[in-house]
Amino acid sequence: MGTHGGGVALTGLFVALLAGCGATPRAVEVTESGHASAAAAQRGGSIGAAGSACELPVVFDTAKGWKAEAVDDLAAVASAGTDDDITEEVVDGLLHQGPVTMVCEIDAKPAGNIGYLRAWTGKPGSGDARAVLRAFVAAEHNTGRATYRTFTTGGLSGVRVDYLYTSKLLEETKKESALAVVTPKGPVVLHLGGLDSAEHDEMLPAFELAQDTLRSR
Repeated sequence: MGTHGGGVALTGLFVALLAGCGATPRAVEVTESGHASAAAAQRGGSIGAAGSACELPVVFDTAKGWKAEAVDDLAAVASAGTDDDITEEVVDGLLHQGPVTMVCEIDAKPAGNIGYLRAWTGKPGSGDARAVLRAFVAAEHNTGRATYRTFTTGGLSGVRVDYLYTSKLLEETKKESALAVVTPKGPVVLHLGGLDSAEHDEMLPAFELAQDTLRSR
């Protein structure tokens, strides 16, 4: 990842770390039946296979214009110095959420939106998809109104959650979405986060394209 892109990503993650108001999650269990967005994203490529921008335990399609980059060198970017002077130790903490570690981020900016679809992976034995996703959301803190849905795609059974995240620092609440599946190589979480709820709604078709085309390698 280049220094500029890494700095932007780190800034967003650092703000999220500092934010918080102690909201209590409210979980609702439902069965997946369709999607929250009516629009469909146009396919631009795929991620996950060997030789792609990010090699993952799964493969899925990405929306047209979105740009994927591995985050293996994110800590190296921080240690080299960023505009926010974020330390490598802080970055290391931001790269881990619950039982998973961020390994890839897909930037919506080239497609005209401000946000990322991020992929996180964990070790085998981290739990089933529901347990992994609950731990992921709990580790974010300041979340509420979580609605969990089950789904199947590409031979995989997964769980999706749509919820609200409240930032005390920015004094606003916004929508976020995530999903989890478990593969023989370990769990995979995909998380969609944008600048605000309006950006989230515009990017949601890209998230749902990934969900619909998700399959194990």
